[in-house]
Amino acid sequence: MSVLPFSSFATRRLRDALLGAVAVAVIGGAVVERDVFTPSRALADSSQPSAGPASFADVVDRVKSSVVSIKVKMSDGGDDADAEGDQPSMPQFPPGSPFDRFFHQFGSPDQGDGNGGGRRPHLSMAQGSGFFISADGYVVTNNHVVDHATEVNVTMSDGKTLDATVIGVDPKTDLALLKVKGDSFPFVSFAEKAPRVGDWVLAVGNPFGLGGTVTAGIVSARGRDIGSGPYDDFLQIDAPVNHGNSGGPTFNADGQVVGVNTAIFSPSGGSVGIGFAIAADVVKSVVAQLKESGVVERGWLGVEIQPVTPDLADSLGVKDAAGALVAKETASSPAAVAGVKVGDVITAVNGDKVADPKELARRVAALGPKKIAELAIVRNGAAQTIDVTLGTMPAEKQLAKLEAPASPERLSSLAKLGLKLQRSGNDEGVTVSEVNPDSAAAERGLQAGDIILDAGGKSVSHPEDVAQALESAKADGKKALLLRVKSADNVRFVALPVKAAS
Repeated sequence: MSVLPFSSFATRRLRDALLGAVAVAVIGGAVVERDVFTPSRALADSSQPSAGPASFADVVDRVKSSVVSIKVKMSDGGDDADAEGDQPSMPQFPPGSPFDRFFHQFGSPDQGDGNGGGRRPHLSMAQGSGFFISADGYVVTNNHVVDHATEVNVTMSDGKTLDATVIGVDPKTDLALLKVKGDSFPFVSFAEKAPRVGDWVLAVGNPFGLGGTVTAGIVSARGRDIGSGPYDDFLQIDAPVNHGNSGGPTFNADGQVVGVNTAIFSPSGGSVGIGFAIAADVVKSVVAQLKESGVVERGWLGVEIQPVTPDLADSLGVKDAAGALVAKETASSPAAVAGVKVGDVITAVNGDKVADPKELARRVAALGPKKIAELAIVRNGAAQTIDVTLGTMPAEKQLAKLEAPASPERLSSLAKLGLKLQRSGNDEGVTVSEVNPDSAAAERGLQAGDIILDAGGKSVSHPEDVAQALESAKADGKKALLLRVKSADNVRFVALPVKAAS
C-alpha cells in the first residue's frame, strides 16, 4: 500500500497529494532556512500584540502522557501487493539479472525462493499515533494505522511498551479502537463544542517515529470533504502533521480533543500546512459503538441521491437548490416501503434542514437502525412529510448485490437533442450511443452508455418517446426537459435545456 490512507479520491493527483500520516522507515533530511534580521522587521514585530498565548507548555504538560506511539507488524501475504502501513517495498529486478541473483543469494524477502516460487511472505513495520480515552486502557487511532496488523504495540510517553488488542475498526471513517491491559492510564476527554475557524489547536503525535512531538496552529476550515468516503466531516488545520501523526489527537487550547489527525494534503510528501482531522463528534459516536459491539451500525434509507442543481430545482418546482434528490430507490428498502419515490427532494430530517446529499447521508447514518426518521420532502412541487423506519446499512458486498449494474447493451445511432439514441434491448429506457461534445447534453454530463429511463416524468422505451417529451415541454413553456439517467450503477436527474434543441 502507498502512503494514501484512502482509496476513493476523485483523481490521481488528489490521491497522490492526500497522504496518510503513517511513518515509514526512511527519514529524509531537512533544510533549515534562517530568517534575516532587519531593523524595519524588528520594529514591525515589536509594534504588534501577541497573536496567541505566550506558551502552550501548561496544556502540553497536562495531555502529553495520554498520547502514545503505535507500532504495528503486518504481513504482505507473499503476493505482489505492497504491505499496508505505507512501507516501501524492494524493487522487482528482471529474472537472471545481477541484482536478481544477488538478492536471491542473500535472501531478500522481496524476491522469490530461487525455485520458481513467488515472493515469500514477510513482515513489515509501520508506525502511527493514538491516545487514551479512559483509565482502563482504551486507545483511539486510525484504521489505516492498524489495518491488516498481526501485532500492535503501544509505547507510552515514559517509554513503557504494552501489547494492544484491536477491539474494532470502522473503515468508512478511518477510525479504530484498541485496548491495553491496565486500569490507571492517563487519558483525555473529547470537547463538547466544535472549534471555530481561527481557534488555536495542538497536534501531538509520533511523526517519523520520533515520538512525543507537539505542533501548533489554527483551525483553517470545518466540514471538509476530501473524497475519502460518504461520511467525510474533517477539520482542516495548519498545525504541522507528518507521517506518523495519523491517529494522534488534535487538542484545543483547553487540552480537550477536537479531532483525530488522519490525512495531509502534500504534493511533496511533507507538511505544507494543510492537515485533516476527523471531527470529535464523529469520533465519539463511532468509538462508542466500537466499544460496545466492535462494529458500527448505521441507519439506512435505501435510496440513491444526488445534489439539487439550480436547473434541477426549476424543473422539480423546488424553491432553493438544496436538499437531496432521490434518483433511485432499492426494492423493499425502508424508503420504498414508507412511500419515498424517485423524483422526491428530501429537504429535512426530523425537522433539521439538509443542505446536500452528504449531509443527508450523515444524518441518517447517525440516527442508526430501527429509528424513525421524519423526512420533509417536495414531490411535484408540493411539500409533505414521510416517516421512515430506518434499516441497517448493509455491508459493501450486500450493497453490490442490491445495486448490480445493468448489462451493457449494443449501441447504435439516432440523432436527437445533441444525442444519438437507441432503444435498449431489455426495454429499460433508451440508450445513449453517442454525445456531441459541443452540445448542451455533454455540458451536463451525458455520455455514451448512459440510459435515459424517464423524460418529462414519464418512462421511455423508444427514442421517439424522448422527442415527444421534448415537444410537450416546449408546448408547456418549460425551460428544461427533465431526464432521469442511469450511468453504470448510478441514477441521476439531468435538466436538458429546451432552447438547446431549437
